[in-house]
Amino acid sequence: MTPDYRNTVVDFVIVGSGAAGGVIARELSQAGHSVVVLEQGPYRTAADFTHDEWSVMFEQHFSGQSVGDKQTFRHREGETANERFLAPEPAYYARGVGGSTAHFSGNYWRLRPIDFKEHSVVGDIPDATLADWPISYEELEPWYSMAEWEIGVSGAPGPNDPPRSRPFPLPPMPIKSAGVLFEKGTQAIGMTSQVAPVAILSQPYRGRPACVNCGWCIGFGCEMNAKSSTLATMIPEAERTGNCEIRPLSTVARVDVDEQDRARGVVYFDSDGKEHYQKARSVVLAANGAETPRLLLMSATDKHPDGLANSSGMVGKNLMFNAHSVAYGVFEHPLNEYKGIQCTRIALDYYDSDPKRGFYGGGALDSRPFLNGFPTIFALQGVPTDGPRWGADYKAMLEHTFTRNMAVTTAATSLPMLRNNITLDPEHKDGFGRPALRVTYADHPDDLSMTGFMQEKALAVLDAAGAQKTWHSQIGEESVGAHLLGTCRMGNDSQTSVVDRWHRSHDIANLYICDGSSMVTSGRGQPTLTIQALAFRAADHMKKAARSNMIVSSW
Repeated sequence: MTPDYRNTVVDFVIVGSGAAGGVIARELSQAGHSVVVLEQGPYRTAADFTHDEWSVMFEQHFSGQSVGDKQTFRHREGETANERFLAPEPAYYARGVGGSTAHFSGNYWRLRPIDFKEHSVVGDIPDATLADWPISYEELEPWYSMAEWEIGVSGAPGPNDPPRSRPFPLPPMPIKSAGVLFEKGTQAIGMTSQVAPVAILSQPYRGRPACVNCGWCIGFGCEMNAKSSTLATMIPEAERTGNCEIRPLSTVARVDVDEQDRARGVVYFDSDGKEHYQKARSVVLAANGAETPRLLLMSATDKHPDGLANSSGMVGKNLMFNAHSVAYGVFEHPLNEYKGIQCTRIALDYYDSDPKRGFYGGGALDSRPFLNGFPTIFALQGVPTDGPRWGADYKAMLEHTFTRNMAVTTAATSLPMLRNNITLDPEHKDGFGRPALRVTYADHPDDLSMTGFMQEKALAVLDAAGAQKTWHSQIGEESVGAHLLGTCRMGNDSQTSVVDRWHRSHDIANLYICDGSSMVTSGRGQPTLTIQALAFRAADHMKKAARSNMIVSSW
C-alpha cells in the first residue's frame, strides 16, 4: 500500500526521482526509513510510452515545460541571456518519474582511475578549475559493480576498461551493422573496438523481459521495461516496501532551514499551483546538475544571501556538458541501423590526455545510427550536406541513405570553469513565479581542440570501413547539454566545494546533494553509471548516519 506522508515528518524527503534519486529512495526505504520523493513531472508507466516521433522529439513529451518553466542561455557572462524557441533547452533533461533514465539511450561507461586524480597528473590548466576527487576509483569500484547488478547492465569487459571486481550481470547485446563496420574501421587505423555496455537487458532479468530491438531507445520510453531506468527498477522496489511515497507533479521552490542551519523540509507547488510544505528530518537533493543548484540559489535567506550550502561560492559553478561531435557515412549496402539499440561498439584508445597533442583532454568514439535512426529527424537533418533539399531527387536520396547510413560520435572531456554556470535569471520567471534557470556555457579551447582531434579519428574510421561518402557536424561552443555535471562538486575543502566525500553539505549537516552536480570532472562521456554508483555509496552513508542520529532536523 502506498503511504500518504503529506502531514507527517518523514525521515527523508528526496527531490528528484532520476538516476540518483531513484537509487537513494530504494536504499533508504528498504532500510525501513520513511521516504517522500518529490518529482516535478508526471508518473508515467510503460503503457504510457509511444513511438510517436512528433510528440516525443518535437513536442518535447519528456522534457516539455508543462509547468510553464523557463530557461535562458548565453555563452558568456555580460551577454543577455535569451529564451529558446523550437529547440532543445540548454539544460536538457526529462521531467517525470525516473528522470532522464526513462528516455536515455542506456550507454553505461565507468570512469577510469585517471578521472579521479587527473589534476595531480596534468597540473593546472589556464581558465579551468580542474581538481582531484576526494575519492578514488578503487573506493567507488564496488559501488559500480553494485549499480550494474542491481539495475541490470549488458556488456563484456574490453581491453581499455578499468579494473572490475565482478563480471557484467548480462551478456552483450547483439552487434549491429554499424558495430561490425566500426570494428573493421578501427582495426584498419590501429584502434581497438570493444563491446558497448548498456543499461538494456539482453536477457530476462529480475522479472523484466529482454529487449525486442524496436530501435526507439534514445529519447523514448521503453514500453517493454527492458531499459534499466529507475522507473523500471528502483522506484517499484522502493514502493513495494510500503515506506516510500512517490509524489509526482510536485515542483520544489525552496529548502527550508532553521536558525541552527538544519534542513526542516521543502516548499513545493502541486500541478494547480497550490503551495505545500513537506516536513523531513533530512533532505536529499537529486534534481540534476541544473535544477539542484537552482534550488539552492532559490533557497537564499537573510543568513544565507548567496543561496543555501553556498559558503564556498561554488553552487552552480563549474558546469560541464561533455564535448560532442558527429561524423556521418553512407555505405553501399543497407545497414538498417534504425533497428536495435543505439550503440553496440565503442573505442577508448584516446581516453587519456596526452601532452604530445598540445592540449588537455581525452575522448571516445561510438558507432550508432545517424541521428538515432528516426525517420522524421533524418528527413530534416540527416541527408548529406551537399544533397538536394526538395523534389524527386530529395526523396530518392532519403530512400537510399536512410537504410545505408551510420554515424561515429565523439565524446570528450569538458573542463570545469567558473565562467560556465547555473544562475537565476533576474528577468524571466516560470509559471510558479520562480526565477528562470539561466545557463552560461562555452567550451574551453582545449575541449574544442580535443573534439576536433576525435572527429578526425571518427572520419578516418568511416573511410577505413568503406563509406562511399562522409561528412561531419560543425564544431562550436556547446549550447545544449544533457550531461549536467559539476555544479555542486565534492571535495574535502569546504572553501572550494559544496559537499564532502559522502555528499553531505559542508554547511547544512542534514542536507545531502547527490546527482551529476557532485561530479568533480566530466569523464569522457556517459556519466549515468557513475552518478548511480555515487548514489548507492551515498545512500549507504545516509543509512549509517541515520542509525547514529547524525542527521536530524529540529522537528
